[in-house]
Amino acid sequence: MTATPLLSVRGLEKRFGGVVATDRVDLDVARGEIHALIGPNGAGKTTLVAQLGGQLASDRGRIEFDGHDVTHLPAHVRARRGLARSFQTTRLFKSATVLDNVALAVLAVSPAAVNGWRALRRNGGVYARARQALVDVDLGTKGGEPIDRLSHGERRALEVAMTLASRPKLMLLDEPMAGMGAEESARTERLVASLRASTTVLLIEHDVDAVFRLADRVSVLVSGRVIATGTPAAVRGDAGVVAAYLGDDAA
Repeated sequence: MTATPLLSVRGLEKRFGGVVATDRVDLDVARGEIHALIGPNGAGKTTLVAQLGGQLASDRGRIEFDGHDVTHLPAHVRARRGLARSFQTTRLFKSATVLDNVALAVLAVSPAAVNGWRALRRNGGVYARARQALVDVDLGTKGGEPIDRLSHGERRALEVAMTLASRPKLMLLDEPMAGMGAEESARTERLVASLRASTTVLLIEHDVDAVFRLADRVSVLVSGRVIATGTPAAVRGDAGVVAAYLGDDAA
């Protein structure tokens, strides 16, 4: 990689008692790419993403984002700097409409404070951004719906909209296709592919076939360590990756 990466991680570690969840992780994510992180269950992927997003403090190591050391910054400050994260489990306000949920996500990274729903709903700029984010994820007609009327796949798309509405420089997407059927997975795959036009993506996903179709580069995490990084073709053909993770799936 010749250009300065948008995200640069060096020697990142996290321990839970005697368990080493991430073990001296080095990782670079280039501007404008979809970079996938794969590995078996228990490899440390979600722990690493929580360290990057600021939800979990690291024991050692350094995280640089957009040229700045963010290792010790809290999650909300990282989000305001453009490092935004979605979660494996949807985190939505079920008492609010689809559009209101996205508007709240915009407000979370905005400097202005708003007191109450009425004041928020009078904020045209916030709602313009929220509506555009819904259009971007093909939920433009769902803004007035309650959350309970959305399918599982639509809820995951809404979470992407909430992340996208913050206008991030880097989106951390944690298993956006989890629990989906074939049709919803295909729709979500198209959505993730479309994000390349507007932001950089670090994608954590168990669907290896989707990863190899989507990603510009892939890093493989096994037992808390990155054992390989490269193009999908290079990673698929890496003997160490095949032995540790892909197995017969690499054929």
